[in-house]
Amino acid sequence: MANHKSAVKRNKQNAVRSARNTHIRSTMRTYVKQVRDAVSAGDADAAKVAIERALPYIDKAATKGVIHKATASRKISRLTKLVNNLQ
Repeated sequence: MANHKSAVKRNKQNAVRSARNTHIRSTMRTYVKQVRDAVSAGDADAAKVAIERALPYIDKAATKGVIHKATASRKISRLTKLVNNLQ
């Protein structure tokens, strides 16, 4: 357990940041999964709607530092390629 006031504050900040990062990562993965499900079902309209929701969120995760910017770029590229090949 933390013995100093600054260490207690640091632990609280880390807990808040960890919870925020987990939420952002989890939501991003859900959106990516929705795109992949729509593509596997062959539903082009649903895939288009899902990717419009997913891409900004992937960018947001990269901006916040939750994922690396190259990882975000790779995810966006692969999802876009999936949806474009569906049409």
